[in-house]
Amino acid sequence: MRGEGDTPPGTLYLIPTPLGDTSLDQVLPEETRRIAASLSHFVVEQAKTARAFLKQVGTALPLQQLSLLELNEHTPKNQFDTLLAPLLAGQDVGLLSEAGCPAVADPGADLVRLAHTRGIPVQPLVGPSSILLALMGSGLVGQRFAFHGYLPARPEERLKALRELERRSEKEDAAQAFIETPYRNEAMLESVLAACRDDTLLTIACDLTLPQQLLATRAVAAWRSLAMDIRKRPAVFLLYRRKA
Repeated sequence: MRGEGDTPPGTLYLIPTPLGDTSLDQVLPEETRRIAASLSHFVVEQAKTARAFLKQVGTALPLQQLSLLELNEHTPKNQFDTLLAPLLAGQDVGLLSEAGCPAVADPGADLVRLAHTRGIPVQPLVGPSSILLALMGSGLVGQRFAFHGYLPARPEERLKALRELERRSEKEDAAQAFIETPYRNEAMLESVLAACRDDTLLTIACDLTLPQQLLATRAVAAWRSLAMDIRKRPAVFLLYRRKA
Protein backbone atom coordinates (compact mmCIF):
# COMPACT_ATOMS: atom_id res chain seq x y z
CA MET A 1 0.00 0.00 0.00
CA ARG A 2 1.40 3.41 -0.97
CA GLY A 3 1.18 6.22 1.53
CA GLU A 4 0.39 9.90 1.08
CA GLY A 5 3.25 11.88 -0.41
CA ASP A 6 4.71 8.84 -2.18
CA THR A 7 5.76 9.30 -5.78
CA PRO A 8 2.86 8.29 -8.05
CA PRO A 9 3.66 5.10 -9.95
CA GLY A 10 4.48 5.18 -13.62
CA THR A 11 2.28 3.61 -16.28
CA LEU A 12 2.86 0.12 -17.67
CA TYR A 13 2.34 0.43 -21.43
CA LEU A 14 1.54 -2.80 -23.30
CA ILE A 15 3.21 -2.25 -26.66
CA PRO A 16 2.33 -4.58 -29.56
CA THR A 17 5.05 -5.53 -32.02
CA PRO A 18 4.84 -6.74 -35.65
CA LEU A 19 4.04 -10.39 -36.35
CA GLY A 20 7.03 -10.64 -38.68
CA ASP A 21 9.33 -8.70 -40.96
CA THR A 22 7.26 -5.73 -42.09
CA SER A 23 7.39 -1.95 -41.81
CA LEU A 24 6.00 -0.57 -38.56
CA ASP A 25 3.73 1.98 -40.22
CA GLN A 26 1.76 -0.87 -41.82
CA VAL A 27 0.79 -2.47 -38.52
CA LEU A 28 1.28 0.04 -35.68
CA PRO A 29 -0.58 3.34 -35.25
CA GLU A 30 1.50 6.49 -34.94
CA GLU A 31 0.49 6.94 -31.28
CA THR A 32 1.74 3.46 -30.37
CA ARG A 33 5.08 4.17 -32.06
CA ARG A 34 5.31 7.60 -30.41
CA ILE A 35 4.83 6.20 -26.91
CA ALA A 36 7.31 3.37 -27.53
CA ALA A 37 9.89 5.88 -28.77
CA SER A 38 9.48 8.08 -25.69
CA LEU A 39 10.22 5.39 -23.08
CA SER A 40 13.54 4.54 -21.52
CA HIS A 41 12.53 1.46 -19.48
CA PHE A 42 11.24 -1.80 -20.98
CA VAL A 43 10.38 -5.33 -19.91
CA VAL A 44 10.98 -7.70 -22.84
CA GLU A 45 11.02 -11.40 -23.69
CA GLN A 46 14.41 -11.20 -25.41
CA ALA A 47 16.67 -8.16 -25.35
CA LYS A 48 18.11 -8.81 -28.83
CA THR A 49 14.68 -8.93 -30.49
CA ALA A 50 13.49 -5.91 -28.49
CA ARG A 51 16.50 -3.83 -29.57
CA ALA A 52 15.79 -4.61 -33.22
CA PHE A 53 12.19 -3.43 -32.79
CA LEU A 54 13.18 -0.31 -30.86
CA LYS A 55 15.78 0.55 -33.50
CA GLN A 56 12.94 0.59 -36.05
CA VAL A 57 10.82 2.71 -33.73
CA GLY A 58 13.57 5.30 -33.34
CA THR A 59 13.85 5.90 -29.60
CA ALA A 60 14.55 9.30 -28.08
CA LEU A 61 17.55 7.87 -26.21
CA PRO A 62 20.34 5.82 -27.81
CA LEU A 63 19.66 2.09 -27.59
CA GLN A 64 22.66 1.64 -25.29
CA GLN A 65 21.05 3.94 -22.70
CA LEU A 66 17.73 2.06 -22.55
CA SER A 67 16.95 -0.28 -19.67
CA LEU A 68 15.78 -3.67 -20.98
CA LEU A 69 14.85 -6.24 -18.33
CA GLU A 70 13.93 -9.71 -19.54
CA LEU A 71 10.74 -11.57 -18.61
CA ASN A 72 10.11 -15.01 -20.06
CA GLU A 73 8.84 -18.42 -18.98
CA HIS A 74 12.08 -19.00 -17.03
CA THR A 75 11.88 -15.81 -14.95
CA PRO A 76 11.48 -16.70 -11.24
CA LYS A 77 8.69 -14.97 -9.36
CA ASN A 78 11.15 -13.44 -6.90
CA GLN A 79 12.49 -11.25 -9.71
CA PHE A 80 9.16 -9.56 -10.40
CA ASP A 81 9.81 -6.88 -7.79
CA THR A 82 12.91 -5.88 -9.78
CA LEU A 83 10.80 -5.60 -12.93
CA LEU A 84 8.26 -3.39 -11.15
CA ALA A 85 10.84 -1.19 -9.40
CA PRO A 86 11.03 1.51 -12.12
CA LEU A 87 7.23 1.76 -12.18
CA LEU A 88 7.02 2.11 -8.40
CA ALA A 89 9.70 4.82 -8.63
CA GLY A 90 7.47 6.82 -11.00
CA GLN A 91 8.97 5.75 -14.36
CA ASP A 92 6.80 4.67 -17.28
CA VAL A 93 7.68 1.21 -18.62
CA GLY A 94 6.90 -0.54 -21.90
CA LEU A 95 6.09 -4.27 -21.96
CA LEU A 96 7.10 -5.99 -25.21
CA SER A 97 6.28 -9.47 -26.47
CA GLU A 98 8.30 -11.30 -29.13
CA ALA A 99 5.49 -10.73 -31.61
CA GLY A 100 1.97 -9.33 -31.44
CA CYS A 101 0.20 -8.20 -28.29
CA PRO A 102 1.87 -8.53 -24.88
CA ALA A 103 0.19 -10.56 -22.13
CA VAL A 104 -1.86 -12.67 -24.57
CA ALA A 105 -0.38 -16.18 -24.78
CA ASP A 106 2.64 -14.43 -23.30
CA PRO A 107 4.44 -14.46 -19.91
CA GLY A 108 3.84 -10.72 -19.56
CA ALA A 109 0.35 -11.48 -18.22
CA ASP A 110 1.85 -12.27 -14.81
CA LEU A 111 3.51 -8.85 -14.65
CA VAL A 112 0.30 -7.07 -15.67
CA ARG A 113 -1.68 -8.87 -12.96
CA LEU A 114 0.91 -7.96 -10.35
CA ALA A 115 0.92 -4.34 -11.54
CA HIS A 116 -2.81 -4.14 -10.83
CA THR A 117 -2.30 -5.40 -7.30
CA ARG A 118 0.33 -2.68 -6.71
CA GLY A 119 -1.88 0.14 -7.98
CA ILE A 120 0.16 0.65 -11.15
CA PRO A 121 -1.82 2.02 -14.13
CA VAL A 122 -1.89 -0.34 -17.12
CA GLN A 123 -2.39 1.03 -20.64
CA PRO A 124 -2.78 -1.43 -23.56
CA LEU A 125 -1.89 0.07 -26.94
CA VAL A 126 -3.24 -0.74 -30.38
CA GLY A 127 -1.43 -3.22 -32.62
CA PRO A 128 -1.70 -6.63 -34.31
CA SER A 129 -3.07 -9.66 -32.48
CA SER A 130 -2.65 -12.88 -34.45
CA ILE A 131 -5.49 -14.52 -32.51
CA LEU A 132 -8.06 -11.81 -33.24
CA LEU A 133 -6.89 -11.38 -36.85
CA ALA A 134 -7.30 -15.13 -37.40
CA LEU A 135 -10.77 -15.09 -35.84
CA MET A 136 -11.80 -12.04 -37.88
CA GLY A 137 -10.65 -13.65 -41.12
CA SER A 138 -11.99 -17.13 -40.39
CA GLY A 139 -15.66 -16.54 -41.02
CA LEU A 140 -16.42 -18.64 -37.94
CA VAL A 141 -18.46 -17.64 -34.89
CA GLY A 142 -17.05 -14.33 -33.70
CA GLN A 143 -19.63 -13.95 -30.91
CA ARG A 144 -18.54 -17.08 -29.07
CA PHE A 145 -15.00 -18.37 -29.11
CA ALA A 146 -12.30 -19.69 -26.81
CA PHE A 147 -8.53 -19.57 -27.03
CA HIS A 148 -6.66 -22.57 -25.62
CA GLY A 149 -3.01 -21.68 -26.20
CA TYR A 150 -0.82 -24.73 -26.82
CA LEU A 151 -2.32 -28.21 -26.95
CA PRO A 152 -0.43 -31.26 -25.62
CA ALA A 153 2.72 -32.17 -27.55
CA ARG A 154 2.30 -35.94 -27.19
CA PRO A 155 0.33 -37.35 -30.14
CA GLU A 156 -2.20 -39.38 -28.14
CA GLU A 157 -2.92 -36.53 -25.75
CA ARG A 158 -3.14 -34.08 -28.64
CA LEU A 159 -5.71 -36.24 -30.45
CA LYS A 160 -7.78 -36.46 -27.27
CA ALA A 161 -7.62 -32.68 -26.78
CA LEU A 162 -8.68 -32.02 -30.38
CA ARG A 163 -11.69 -34.33 -30.10
CA GLU A 164 -12.68 -32.52 -26.93
CA LEU A 165 -12.40 -29.11 -28.66
CA GLU A 166 -14.55 -30.39 -31.53
CA ARG A 167 -17.14 -31.68 -29.05
CA ARG A 168 -17.06 -28.41 -27.13
CA SER A 169 -17.44 -26.37 -30.31
CA GLU A 170 -20.59 -28.27 -31.28
CA LYS A 171 -22.05 -28.17 -27.77
CA GLU A 172 -21.39 -24.44 -27.22
CA ASP A 173 -21.71 -23.31 -30.86
CA ALA A 174 -18.34 -21.61 -30.45
CA ALA A 175 -15.08 -21.41 -32.38
CA GLN A 176 -12.04 -22.99 -30.68
CA ALA A 177 -8.66 -21.38 -31.31
CA PHE A 178 -5.21 -22.72 -30.48
CA ILE A 179 -1.58 -22.33 -31.50
CA GLU A 180 1.47 -24.52 -31.92
CA THR A 181 5.23 -24.13 -31.91
CA PRO A 182 6.01 -23.54 -35.61
CA TYR A 183 8.25 -26.59 -36.01
CA ARG A 184 5.34 -28.79 -34.87
CA ASN A 185 2.75 -27.25 -37.21
CA GLU A 186 2.71 -30.21 -39.58
CA ALA A 187 2.25 -32.69 -36.74
CA MET A 188 -0.63 -30.55 -35.44
CA LEU A 189 -2.31 -30.44 -38.84
CA GLU A 190 -1.96 -34.21 -39.21
CA SER A 191 -3.58 -34.67 -35.80
CA VAL A 192 -6.48 -32.34 -36.64
CA LEU A 193 -7.16 -34.21 -39.87
CA ALA A 194 -7.02 -37.55 -38.03
CA ALA A 195 -9.10 -36.51 -35.02
CA CYS A 196 -11.89 -34.39 -36.48
CA ARG A 197 -14.95 -35.26 -38.54
CA ASP A 198 -15.13 -34.51 -42.25
CA ASP A 199 -17.54 -31.58 -42.04
CA THR A 200 -15.89 -29.81 -39.10
CA LEU A 201 -14.46 -26.48 -40.25
CA LEU A 202 -10.76 -25.76 -39.82
CA THR A 203 -9.12 -22.37 -40.27
CA ILE A 204 -5.36 -22.14 -40.77
CA ALA A 205 -3.86 -18.66 -40.41
CA CYS A 206 -0.12 -18.34 -41.04
CA ASP A 207 2.16 -15.29 -41.29
CA LEU A 208 -0.69 -12.85 -40.77
CA THR A 209 -0.08 -9.27 -42.02
CA LEU A 210 2.95 -10.47 -44.03
CA PRO A 211 3.24 -10.79 -47.84
CA GLN A 212 3.26 -14.61 -47.62
CA GLN A 213 0.08 -14.72 -45.48
CA LEU A 214 -2.06 -17.85 -45.60
CA LEU A 215 -5.62 -17.53 -44.29
CA ALA A 216 -8.19 -20.11 -45.31
CA THR A 217 -11.21 -21.95 -43.87
CA ARG A 218 -12.15 -25.35 -45.24
CA ALA A 219 -13.94 -28.47 -44.10
CA VAL A 220 -11.56 -31.04 -42.67
CA ALA A 221 -12.29 -33.35 -45.61
CA ALA A 222 -11.19 -30.63 -48.05
CA TRP A 223 -7.96 -29.97 -46.15
CA ARG A 224 -7.05 -33.65 -46.46
CA SER A 225 -6.81 -33.31 -50.24
CA LEU A 226 -4.61 -30.19 -50.17
CA ALA A 227 -0.82 -30.14 -50.10
CA MET A 228 0.12 -27.69 -47.36
CA ASP A 229 3.54 -26.40 -46.35
CA ILE A 230 3.21 -24.68 -42.98
CA ARG A 231 6.56 -25.75 -41.56
CA LYS A 232 8.19 -23.15 -39.30
CA ARG A 233 5.47 -20.58 -40.02
CA PRO A 234 3.77 -18.86 -37.04
CA ALA A 235 0.20 -20.14 -37.16
CA VAL A 236 -3.18 -19.94 -35.45
CA PHE A 237 -5.68 -22.79 -35.87
CA LEU A 238 -9.44 -22.58 -35.33
CA LEU A 239 -12.02 -25.37 -35.22
CA TYR A 240 -15.76 -24.96 -35.55
CA ARG A 241 -18.51 -27.56 -35.71
CA ARG A 242 -22.01 -26.20 -36.09
CA LYS A 243 -24.38 -27.09 -33.30
CA ALA A 244 -26.75 -29.88 -34.35
